[in-house]
Amino acid sequence: MKLDSKAIRYLTSEDFRVLAGVEAGSRNHEVVPTPLIVQLSGLRGGSGVHRAISNLAKINLIAKVKNAKYDGYRLTYGGLDYLALNAHQKSQAVYSVGNQVGVGKESDIIVVAHSSGEQRILKIHRLGRISFRTVKTNRDYLRHRSSASWMYMSRLAAMKEFAFMKALRENGFSVPEPIAQNRHTIVMSLIDAFPLRQISKVPNPQGLYSELMDIILELARFGLIHGDFNEFNLLIKEEVDENAKEKYTPETKLDDVADEDIRLVPVLIDFPQMVSIDHVNAEMYFDRDVNCVKRYFQRKFHFVSDVPGPTFAQARKKFLKNPGKRLDVEVEASGFSRKMARELEKYMQEVGVDGDNGSREDGEEDEESSEEEEEDDEESGSESGEPNNDKQPEQDDEDVGESSRRFEDLHVSGPSGQ
Repeated sequence: MKLDSKAIRYLTSEDFRVLAGVEAGSRNHEVVPTPLIVQLSGLRGGSGVHRAISNLAKINLIAKVKNAKYDGYRLTYGGLDYLALNAHQKSQAVYSVGNQVGVGKESDIIVVAHSSGEQRILKIHRLGRISFRTVKTNRDYLRHRSSASWMYMSRLAAMKEFAFMKALRENGFSVPEPIAQNRHTIVMSLIDAFPLRQISKVPNPQGLYSELMDIILELARFGLIHGDFNEFNLLIKEEVDENAKEKYTPETKLDDVADEDIRLVPVLIDFPQMVSIDHVNAEMYFDRDVNCVKRYFQRKFHFVSDVPGPTFAQARKKFLKNPGKRLDVEVEASGFSRKMARELEKYMQEVGVDGDNGSREDGEEDEESSEEEEEDDEESGSESGEPNNDKQPEQDDEDVGESSRRFEDLHVSGPSGQ
């Protein structure tokens, strides 16, 4: 599905209380009974709740499930989007919503703005999208998964990405600035850059290749492996070289800077698949990251390095000899637990998010896929309407909420000496 925020301006506080009630009821019910929605919304009088339910259903923020045995509703991804947007607006992280500028494997990238006019990026995690697109070959798996569990996994992905982005940013890595995280969404700074996959040529491929390999090794020195280090998750930003022969003022536009005086700065994005250097498959992920860069530079820029490696053994040796801060350990201590990481990793393996094929082209998602997604989302709901036993237990959801609050105050130790 795609975010359509037009209706949010017409929703009242009562509408959002009812929507939050459906979300709360989804912890233990695939289809939330209407009397329970009335109870959880905390509104006096049933007529106001039923009016809100009708409004929310009309704009597809909640939906009925076919053949349910009792009257009730389930939360849709659209409803989760609106709850997250409402929270971001209240915290003043987002003032207005602009256009969608990218579609990832399981995420949407949207330009938003602060009240000051500053443009930002809203990333919406949509885990489950791949499963819906392979629904014909994935029926057995879908029978044991509810839409709520996909929403739970999307929330875990957002929490993980926000935590690692914050830790990396505070330790000198070139990543976007994380601003806010709520439910399955992240607000981050907008980087004036192009994805590496959109760049047809670079003046010095050897220098850029070397810098990318250095980033992979530096991540390992801090105890991390990206797991999806490729041309789709690398932005290239242009800056004036500090060692430029020509003297430029801060007001000089990049168009007026000589090509030889422009430095290409890689910016790393997308961290849901990041793993610890102690992970059981760490070597496989490390080698895959290295080989993704090698293959791309050979294919796109016709550059092949005459230096072998780097290898995982070299990275491990560097890590043991001159370690940086253990960011994998610090992020775990901050609230994203090892249990959450295992759940997210298991989900990604089950639905085939292998991280090696990159994202789809921007705007490539077609209407037919979206319609199929909505149709199968509805079909996959509980036909009996009974409480779903396959859903994450309520304690897990409380743990996620507590971890999200801790992320807001997360402070990771500063950069170590090089």
